[in-house]
Amino acid sequence: MDSLKRIIEDNDTKWGRFFDLLIQSLIVVSLITFSLETLPDLSVPARRWLRHIEIVTVTLFTCEYILRFFVADRKLGFLFSFFGIVDLLAILPFYIASGVDLRSIRAFRLLRLFRTFKIVRYSKAIQRFHRALLIAREELILFLLVTLLLLYFSAVGIYYFENEAQPIAFASVFHSLWWAVVTLTTVGYGDVYPVTTGGRVFTFVVLMIGLGTISVPAGIVASALSKARDIEE
Repeated sequence: MDSLKRIIEDNDTKWGRFFDLLIQSLIVVSLITFSLETLPDLSVPARRWLRHIEIVTVTLFTCEYILRFFVADRKLGFLFSFFGIVDLLAILPFYIASGVDLRSIRAFRLLRLFRTFKIVRYSKAIQRFHRALLIAREELILFLLVTLLLLYFSAVGIYYFENEAQPIAFASVFHSLWWAVVTLTTVGYGDVYPVTTGGRVFTFVVLMIGLGTISVPAGIVASALSKARDIEE
């Protein structure tokens, strides 16, 4: 029991690291096979081989999930932990045939590589970034609230300008929210755009605000990172 627990949970040992790297390799294989299955012109034999690979990987992931639960000191804690939920969601649809393919969630399991190579424990850069987020937390929350207000007012404004001219594209404030998101983030897909003079002027104002909106969080984080570095030194 103790030796099995060391292999599964302690990657400081030779077999523990081998187990972790084997599981991570299987995750990469499963992600590749999932991506290949989305190709439209795959032959029937190729799809059959990919299906066989998926069965093997799901079987191994299921065994790993059961073993991790078996050796866990706090079994409920494991079940409701981040990785416990991700592991379960990644294999559950295969057994219940729900039609919802969640295999891509397995990509989150690659985060265990940070633990395997001790990146989280020893990386000063990650610790510095975490400290910077704590320093700038209030500013970022305030920025998020202001951005949500700007999105709402932008949707309301363009609705009043364009509703009569384009009653389908700007049928309501809710319909106008898509235009507000695309314009305020300066993406500009062009699928919905103003045709009235007032709407175009209003769009210009929103675009100018959007240019500033994009740069604000970058400046906040950069300043916080600089403070975090000063604290560290």
